[in-house]
Amino acid sequence: MARVAAALLSLAALVGVVRLVAPATAAGGEPPGVARQLAFLRAALDDGTGEDAQALFPEGYFFAHVLYGLARVELGMREPARREESAREARWALARLESPAGVAPFSPELTPPYGVFHQGWTNWLRGGVLALAPTERRDPAEVRRFAEASAALGAAFDASATPYLAAYPQQAWPVDSTVAVASLRLHDTLLPPRFRGTVDRWLDGVRQRLDPRTGLLPHRVDPVTGAPAEVARGTSQSIVHRFLPEIDPIFARQQYLAFRDRFLATPLGLGPAVREYPAGLDGPGDVDSGPLLLGVSLSATVVTLGAAQRHGDHRLAAALANYGEFAGLPVQTPWTKRYALGAMPIGDAFLAWAKTARPWVPDTTSQPTLSSGVPFWWRLPLLSLLVAVGVAPWLPVLLLRRHRRRTGSSSAGGGVPAVVGGGLPATAAGPPAPVRPLP
Repeated sequence: MARVAAALLSLAALVGVVRLVAPATAAGGEPPGVARQLAFLRAALDDGTGEDAQALFPEGYFFAHVLYGLARVELGMREPARREESAREARWALARLESPAGVAPFSPELTPPYGVFHQGWTNWLRGGVLALAPTERRDPAEVRRFAEASAALGAAFDASATPYLAAYPQQAWPVDSTVAVASLRLHDTLLPPRFRGTVDRWLDGVRQRLDPRTGLLPHRVDPVTGAPAEVARGTSQSIVHRFLPEIDPIFARQQYLAFRDRFLATPLGLGPAVREYPAGLDGPGDVDSGPLLLGVSLSATVVTLGAAQRHGDHRLAAALANYGEFAGLPVQTPWTKRYALGAMPIGDAFLAWAKTARPWVPDTTSQPTLSSGVPFWWRLPLLSLLVAVGVAPWLPVLLLRRHRRRTGSSSAGGGVPAVVGGGLPATAAGPPAPVRPLP
């Protein structure tokens, strides 16, 4: 029984080693396992995962569907053979964002209606659907809807005294406006450009309202003035750095390096992770960050994988992905893949979206190659630990075998001597008695 337990423990350690070293990201084509993960997600959404996620946080239903749709778009961008399927699935997700359930948490009284969070993410997905089709084959109704929604967003930003529009009444988060402005840049890539001035004014306003502690976009701002109201945090920064390169690659690079310097951590020295609060500052977790373990936000860590990949920080992206494969308890079948044993499909949605990250707006700037966010030997502590775990159960067996071998060798060479005659040792029997001659 002990040997069976030892074998199982060693097998688990070996699986951990494989998950740490096997490729988990891809610069082109399908990232390993993502298509099966999306198959699991679609089935989960059909079974009510969106409604379940809504019970966890206010944007649960929305995020479950929009991230599924965006991951489908990006998989189609990576693999042209999947574009038709990807466009169909993305349209399915888009329809749910615009359904009564999709708009229910948001206020139609805001400008733009339903707030910048809903409008920004929805418009980004609309643009993604258009991007999958050649210009001459785009649906005119979809083109018109994207242009109209972009115009409404642009007008809202132009009329605002702050670069940060409200997502809910009297509440504004810079990350939401970042997504919306990225959709305007996407508009100017896919359709005749018209928002350059809007984007430039937005960037000027952002630079004037950075978080004084970190120099980054703040987590939350005053909805009237846009002044920072809360220090930069990992959950919003990880999304900001996914979209900021689409708006201004040079400013985005500066912000990303500052984010990486202040938020990237290696808890217990065992692997990369992302803090919820900048180094030197601790705070409570919330519905966005989830529970904080050693100051680390699991959701921010997952989303930063995509941000790193979008910035060309491929070693960090690969490290975060491999660490997720190791610690994320993935379960695979020939048709599906899920993490955390499938208990939290919304987490799978974030991870699939992170792994498929790629540019949507071409970068026309020329910047030096980004230095890596993690050392090449980052796996070494974990691999050493896994080797120790795999070998440790066998040490008693090996030591016992060695002891028996040494004992057996000693017995054969100088142990019990051979006996002769009546049982006296041969060395003590003396010379043989003389034979008396017969008379």
